[in-house]
Amino acid sequence: MKAKSELQPVIDLIASADSPVGMDAVYVHALILDKLESIERRLGDLEDATEKR
Repeated sequence: MKAKSELQPVIDLIASADSPVGMDAVYVHALILDKLESIERRLGDLEDATEKR
């Protein structure tokens, strides 16, 4: 799991001063987005590997 500091660029993109949720919720959302990107990369690698066969 990435540290909050590593996800700060994502947090900065999705954070809103007008939001009723706190920074912890933003951090969790950043973690989810980061994990989805990781899954997408891995899926792409698997697709590439199967296309080469």
